Amino acid sequence: MASQSRKGGVSLPARRGSKAQSEPSFLSKLSNSEIVSKGKEAVSDATFVTKKLLRSTGKAAWIAGTTFLILVVPLIIEMDREQQFTELEIQQQSLLGAPPVGLPQK
Repeated sequence: MASQSRKGGVSLPARRGSKAQSEPSFLSKLSNSEIVSKGKEAVSDATFVTKKLLRSTGKAAWIAGTTFLILVVPLIIEMDREQQFTELEIQQQSLLGAPPVGLPQK
């Protein structure tokens, strides 16, 4: 007994999957099937198209945003300034006692 170095314990039986090298498992058959490979290819193509679409949408949004800032915002500011100037003129005319512009005189 001194030759045995084990101090007890239980030895486990051999695994059932020891034949795995000779016969592929269900998961390996499934992952190598034609349907799965076609699905992976479809997902890859969809991902590529989605990335291209997002990239082009981002470029279009950038172009629209900068065009708006360069062309439309100064126009809005100028129109607001003109409206304030017109209101100031009407206020000054009413303080001086002149009839408001645009109303017919009697």
